Amino acid sequence: METDKNCRNLADVQNIILVLSGKGGVGKSTISTEIALALHHAGKKVGILDVDLCGPSIPRMLNTQDKDVHQCDSGWVPVYLNQDKTISLMSIGFLLEKPDDAVVWRGPKKNAMIKQFISDVAWGELDFLIVDTPPGTSDEHISIMDVLRPFSSLGAILITTPQAVSIGDVRRELTFCKKTGLPVIGIVENMSGFLCPHCTECTNIFSKGGGEQLAQHAGVPFLGSVPLDPLLNKCLEQDINFLQEFPKSALFSSINIIVQNILEKTSQHS
Repeated sequence: METDKNCRNLADVQNIILVLSGKGGVGKSTISTEIALALHHAGKKVGILDVDLCGPSIPRMLNTQDKDVHQCDSGWVPVYLNQDKTISLMSIGFLLEKPDDAVVWRGPKKNAMIKQFISDVAWGELDFLIVDTPPGTSDEHISIMDVLRPFSSLGAILITTPQAVSIGDVRRELTFCKKTGLPVIGIVENMSGFLCPHCTECTNIFSKGGGEQLAQHAGVPFLGSVPLDPLLNKCLEQDINFLQEFPKSALFSSINIIVQNILEKTSQHS
């Protein structure tokens, strides 16, 4: 019965993309948000599912933290970000009484909520569902895979930073994907250099190229690298769509390359 319900609410979703990271602090939620907005900018109908229960940051990034979630016959109605309902969002953040409330739950309750999030949201027709997951490879990820495994349109994007510690964690994430049979769409290297807000020069304050080398070593696609841009943080804080405001920026170009690679890989899979 549960599998039938999952299939019913996700039946019209063409592509499901899990965004994974081996550790926290690599900008997974930021990249998830910008990929979703860029796909929407490219004319796609997009949903964002924030299943990072202990750190639901995407509602804050999209300035929707005060929105209410309603019920319909098929389950929860996601929060729509525009009038034509072509980009939507669901997050645990919408169910908290206060934004600062902590989710202090044991594993079974968290896993049950994740399964309910996936099965009980009435997404309708979507070209892409972007799933922002918690960091690591815990039982929460296994719960996600248990529900989504039947869908052939499922794939993963792995986020890393150039440092060796982050790359080592992504190696473990690749092992998780292999063991669970989750296809890897590709790797994204975030924080790949710092864009000076004054002269636009890019400085490699961490290092560069580790994500691409890892992709080559693992035999998976490298989707692109994303620099640190202070303008992006400012836009996220002030509810400004960076991709619309700064179409000539290096960051826009980086995100656009990644999205074009995603569209190419997913169309090949289809």
